[in-house]
Amino acid sequence: MEQKKAFRIGKFNIIDIIAVVLILAVAAYAAVRLLNRGGGVEVSTVDITYVVRVENVAAELYENAKANLPSQLMASGARLPGQIESVEKAPFLVLGADGQWHEDPDHVNLYFTCTASVPKQEVMTNKIGEQEVRVGKTDYIMKSEKVEFQEATVIDVWES
Repeated sequence: MEQKKAFRIGKFNIIDIIAVVLILAVAAYAAVRLLNRGGGVEVSTVDITYVVRVENVAAELYENAKANLPSQLMASGARLPGQIESVEKAPFLVLGADGQWHEDPDHVNLYFTCTASVPKQEVMTNKIGEQEVRVGKTDYIMKSEKVEFQEATVIDVWES
């Protein structure tokens, strides 16, 4: 019986060469990924300020929110380039049995002023994390390290 011999180049056979090439490719890929961390293309940003209204909130949440501001914006456990700067309260009105509007002593409307840096693009879309910030957006989730309100409404946006 005749035995087949593997094709050899010097002391390496073809399988050894393929293994070495694969190892070098993986090492090169890992080096590129590590060296490009924090590097990359620098994107210019625009600073914006916006106001978010949260309606029908328990009155005690105003003082609690105020005590924890300013607070950095967050989404999905990651810090975002912005913060909630301040909060103001306004009465929450309910329609009484007499057909007149009355102030609800147990609830208020809160107005949060936020600032953020958003990427400057050819078509301006103010996105903070994955949420767009635009006037009239009614399903805005305002979340920071210490404050979170859902179903808020963005009522004003301007460049700072």
